[in-house]
Amino acid sequence: MVSKRKKKYTSGEGAQYMTRKAALKKLQLSLNDFRKLCILKGIYPREPRNRKRAQKGKAGIRTMYQVKDIQFLLHEPIIWRLRDYKIFNKKVGRARAVKDFEKLNKYLNSHPTLKLDHIVKERYPTFIDALKDLDDCLTLCFLFSTFPSLAHVPRDQSALCRRLTLEFLHAVIEGGCLRKVFISIKGFYFQAEIKGQTVTWITPHHFSFTPHSKAEVDFKVMSTFVEFYTVMLGFVNFRLYHSLNLYYPPKFTALQQSGDEKSLVDEDIFVAERVAALNLPLSKTSNELVEEDFELDKFNADGSEANEERQEEIRKEMEKIKTLKNLFKGFKFYLNREVPREPLVFVIRCFGGEVSWDKTLFVGSTFDEDDESITHQIVDRPSMDKQFISRFYIQPQWVFDSVNARDLLPVQKYFMGEVLPPHLSPFIDEEKDQQYIPPEARALYNENELEEQHKNDENQDEEKDEESAEGAEDDDDEEDVEEKEDDEATASKKPKLSVSTGEVFKEVPWEKDRQERQEFRLREKMVKKKHRNLYKSMMDGKQKRAKEIWLLRKKRRLHDEKEKGDKKTIKKDKGKEGSKKKVKN
Repeated sequence: MVSKRKKKYTSGEGAQYMTRKAALKKLQLSLNDFRKLCILKGIYPREPRNRKRAQKGKAGIRTMYQVKDIQFLLHEPIIWRLRDYKIFNKKVGRARAVKDFEKLNKYLNSHPTLKLDHIVKERYPTFIDALKDLDDCLTLCFLFSTFPSLAHVPRDQSALCRRLTLEFLHAVIEGGCLRKVFISIKGFYFQAEIKGQTVTWITPHHFSFTPHSKAEVDFKVMSTFVEFYTVMLGFVNFRLYHSLNLYYPPKFTALQQSGDEKSLVDEDIFVAERVAALNLPLSKTSNELVEEDFELDKFNADGSEANEERQEEIRKEMEKIKTLKNLFKGFKFYLNREVPREPLVFVIRCFGGEVSWDKTLFVGSTFDEDDESITHQIVDRPSMDKQFISRFYIQPQWVFDSVNARDLLPVQKYFMGEVLPPHLSPFIDEEKDQQYIPPEARALYNENELEEQHKNDENQDEEKDEESAEGAEDDDDEEDVEEKEDDEATASKKPKLSVSTGEVFKEVPWEKDRQERQEFRLREKMVKKKHRNLYKSMMDGKQKRAKEIWLLRKKRRLHDEKEKGDKKTIKKDKGKEGSKKKVKN
């Protein structure tokens, strides 16, 4: 029998992909509803290997989706809820057009709601999976918490983001999870370690909101992402609070409300303001957990030195983290009104410090400026009229630099009115190649390496001294016997001296480089054909990064030269002014 010939594009990539237009027709959804559904379900366009086959021979570049993803969306119950929204909008529009306000109120009271709990559980089956994908969620929620009421960003959504982000900050404070902080133009970078997962997010600076045009930012798409992320962050906060043995939503141990406050606000607003202050400890459940000092288990099955060194590194890192959690313990900080309150309160409380501010500025202050037990006052101005001798007046950067250094830095460089040292990023790995490291950071890393080497040399010297002291007694007994044996050996054996002329080896300086380049070219030729494109892209990326590093170094060199020139001109001007004053006198 003659087998039937297959039609073109019924197998392979032609059957694995479909266009967005075909997907809309299959799902019977509008473009806006389809975008919203794809964002909530985590489905994105795919790039086929052979675009011509995937597009069934049609020209142009089209948005392609995998067929299995679209078939996965067919069984999603949210599709029916989106259709209910469409029917609801038609009914409301018709009732408003004919001015039937009775039906209009009836429809508005029975507004369909969209529940996303099952999608969160579907996309993140375990709590660790949610923590791995928490970076974008936190960054977007912190951004939306600063927005006013916009066209596609309702006020309730911004208020919900504000509440959830503050609850997350309280959980990080109670758990002592914060590890790194950094101030940049974008905002405050924070990095925490939660359940063994590294979570990094950005908190924007508190500036006045500047409206953007739709061409720059599509707030409708971002609002859809936030709609999903708020549900996800609510689940994460719930699990975090219960793992830390805290009440959720947060409660405080003792909140005494004065008569004036009772007449002005209700209980919910009173608690919400204290939560926003980030300055009060949260109340724990009845079954309080007892903190124990855990020791690192030793697994040395192979007995190798590398395994022992790795365990020693982990043990040292655990000790550093343990001391970092109590970095500001016993210190009391007072914040002036010109410094950013929220990030400083968050950082100081994460490491065991106490914070307060002017009670007329914001609620939640615990002590006044006249308190003599204050150790540090954080200011951001050149001078102050009234100062206390018992405290340090420092700039805010000292707090962040001390956290990144994991030690209390000297306060002399951060005094009020001083020119601050460079604020270095803690997210740079000094062991990683192909990245620009500023000279200040390089000097800091070299200092740390020298200190560690000096400590290791001291430990080795102490061990040698102990060994020599132990063996000194045995050496005294054996010295006489060894001297006699050496005398007999030298008398019996007289060495015969022989001298031969040596040849001078002249090393060619460029020969080694030439040989290395030749070996590198040979290794490049050995790369397999299927890996050549990948290797080429890797080398192109390496050259691009090297060029970026060169440009940054050039920019820094020009900046330093300009700074030196400015200092010289200032000195010359001062010298001229001084000479003029002498002539006048």
